[in-house]
Amino acid sequence: MGDLVYPREKSLGLITLVLGLIAWLVIILATLGTALIYLLFGFIFYLFAQSGLIAWLRGTGVRLSDEQFPDLYLQYLQCCKKLGMVEPPEVYILQGDGIMNAFATRFLGRNFVIVLTDTLDAMREQPDGINFYFGHELGHIKQGHLTGHFWRMPVLWLPLIGAAYSRAQEYTCDMHGRACCDNPESAARALSVLAAGAEKWKNINLVQYARQTMKNRGFLPDLHELLSGYPWLTKRVARMISPTTKMPGRNWFSYLFALFVPYGGRAGGAFAGIIIVVAIVGILAAIAVPAMKGAGTMGGAGGGGLTDMLMQGMQEKKGKEAFSKEWNQAEQARNALARYYEQKEEVPDTLAEAAVPAQLAASLSYDSSDMSLTAITRFGRLGMTPSVGDDGKVQWHCVAEGKAERYLPDSCRED
Repeated sequence: MGDLVYPREKSLGLITLVLGLIAWLVIILATLGTALIYLLFGFIFYLFAQSGLIAWLRGTGVRLSDEQFPDLYLQYLQCCKKLGMVEPPEVYILQGDGIMNAFATRFLGRNFVIVLTDTLDAMREQPDGINFYFGHELGHIKQGHLTGHFWRMPVLWLPLIGAAYSRAQEYTCDMHGRACCDNPESAARALSVLAAGAEKWKNINLVQYARQTMKNRGFLPDLHELLSGYPWLTKRVARMISPTTKMPGRNWFSYLFALFVPYGGRAGGAFAGIIIVVAIVGILAAIAVPAMKGAGTMGGAGGGGLTDMLMQGMQEKKGKEAFSKEWNQAEQARNALARYYEQKEEVPDTLAEAAVPAQLAASLSYDSSDMSLTAITRFGRLGMTPSVGDDGKVQWHCVAEGKAERYLPDSCRED
């Protein structure tokens, strides 16, 4: 079925695949694998969203079968056979609410074809046209359009090339749809429904409509097509009438301007733009974090990178938690020592002498020369030193040396 592949799709597909694989390799190596975390979250989001779509499709749509719309299902199976697809994907019809459309999707290795009822109803008087919609969506599945995007993802947003590859895919799928029709005119008529609506398509002059391509030329029309993932419908109809039709050239200024506009996906618009921005920010963040960490290492004590700052913040939080825990746990020992000193006005030789429980005493170091306690943590030593006030009462303070001083609880620091 190689004759059903638009020539430019082959070249653009190879270019985007090679560039995409190189981009993925660079991203993964540059981020030391950090980008894989973003991919994992993206995959989880995809599974959740796509599973919702498939659940809604199976719970709402009508699946064609030998028992459900058998005549329509037979058309679908014949189309699969013409395209050499041994295992026909599941096919559903959905209420279109006035929308003329059909689409294909994929989830966990299973392919699905969906045709909206308004599209089917519009072609009631020319059933052969329905084969075009079946064939077009099967073309996306057969040519791997639903699976190949992942490997090309990093470069599909690039100006010119991403949109050009998408338009080439549409031409390829149109050729698959045409191959499923018994009469090429049916394919053109099916496309004209998208332009003239459910009734007016019957009276449209296809040749005159295709000739509109020659009048829709110039900087702005060419620029907008270069930014779109779909060719002008007039061009698509012209190719259905005559696949060898030569299309008019584009204004070269349109290429120059399009070079500075990223491709926003077939749907275009704000949502696609947001997705691109989020993806770019995520990738840049994945690149920046290890890079800044490296910069902080090379910069010495005064350097410090974003990663170092984050790590220091986490370290300080955990250190304070550890010191606070030790301070609170040693409260019983401090109170016992304070009572002993206030009653006898002397320092006990051991913690046991001050009636400190053995289990608690085992976790503390005691210095009888100044009645101080020390708790050892992985963040450093927490010292607890006593002082006697004018009223004869013992007061306790926490102390630490070096960097560990920042972990001291505020409630026990000395003034």
